[in-house]
Amino acid sequence: MRVADDVRHLLSKSIGVVQHRIDHRTVRARLAARGPLPAPVEAVLYFADLPVNLYQLRQWYEPMRVLGERHPVAVVARSPITAKVLLAECPLPVEYVPSMEALEPWLARQHVGAFFYVNQNAANFSTMRMTEPAHVFVSHGESDKAYMASNQLRAYDCTFVAGPAAVRRIEAAVYDLDPSRLLEIGRPQVDVDWPGPDLPDDGRTTVLYAPTWEGDRPSMSYSSLLTHGEALVTSLTRTGRHRVVYRPHPRTGVQDSRYRAAHRRVVAVLEAANRADAAARHVADTGRDFGWQVRAADVCVCDVSAVAFDWLASGKPIVLARPESPTAVLGSTGLAARAPLLTAADAAGAAELVDHVLATPDPAVAELTRDHFGDTSPGASMERFLRAASQVIEGRHRAQAERHATGAGH
Repeated sequence: MRVADDVRHLLSKSIGVVQHRIDHRTVRARLAARGPLPAPVEAVLYFADLPVNLYQLRQWYEPMRVLGERHPVAVVARSPITAKVLLAECPLPVEYVPSMEALEPWLARQHVGAFFYVNQNAANFSTMRMTEPAHVFVSHGESDKAYMASNQLRAYDCTFVAGPAAVRRIEAAVYDLDPSRLLEIGRPQVDVDWPGPDLPDDGRTTVLYAPTWEGDRPSMSYSSLLTHGEALVTSLTRTGRHRVVYRPHPRTGVQDSRYRAAHRRVVAVLEAANRADAAARHVADTGRDFGWQVRAADVCVCDVSAVAFDWLASGKPIVLARPESPTAVLGSTGLAARAPLLTAADAAGAAELVDHVLATPDPAVAELTRDHFGDTSPGASMERFLRAASQVIEGRHRAQAERHATGAGH
């Protein structure tokens, strides 16, 4: 048995190496056919990850496309399979730069003022040794997860945060971080008109259930899918008055196969409900884009995650699923301390709680929204992002010009 396992492992590895080479050649050919970019790049959206984590990058396509109207932007990918996917779907120019040896000469031909990072991939830090561009962490969503107040933030020239709550969270957790390095931008994604399906306007209450993934360590075990999901969705589909839009995290089940099984059970409940009542139009959404769901739903049930904060910016009612894991960190002053909580024991009564929060709006939601995002009037967050990004890019360009004018070293 051990020999057979070793043979399968070596075969899988060999197939992976061959596919990597094929993807490398394919991407090189596509870029050669495209030719050079029309203008030197001033901002880089850097992504060193594999396609499984592209959900982190996709939410920045549109804000970065708009920024590109002021400062030319390109996405730089390190993986050939990721670059191949990006070339097929990304509205921004894509460059495939597989190594530092390739990045340095490419960068020398550009006029880059800033690198932007959406995650804390370890490969980011080989790029961050370069001192000419500024390095900016934009993350891939606002939340109260411990990840959002990491000591890794000290490595960046600045971090874009949503609002005052994020500043307090970071200052409380990270020692000696200069607050001037935290720039508030709101949530520019709320100003994007995301395309999506048109759900019937039939008087049903549309509920977005968006559990996060299981996490890769005990302190990140926020997912309700295994503990709440099936009972919660069953409660909502039985009433005949609710429509469920189920949006699982793209990484669901990557770490723990029990969550894949829980996902399948939730989908089965929705499919059975649609067979019993075709007008219900419950949705199991595993599509690429997130954003239309916020527009379509009346109330959200989700975990402590970025979805909770994207929803919060809408000003509509929210219910948080309380994590069952005792190791999941819940803040004493954040959203989890203010929003209605649904325990696993009460998940079978989710429909009643949803009806209650809709019937009795909480005035604290508006206060929470201002604290977490600042001004959320239409267009305000996008403009703050564009202003902050331009400030960083143009500031670094001035610093580069001054340094080079004096003949200082790079």
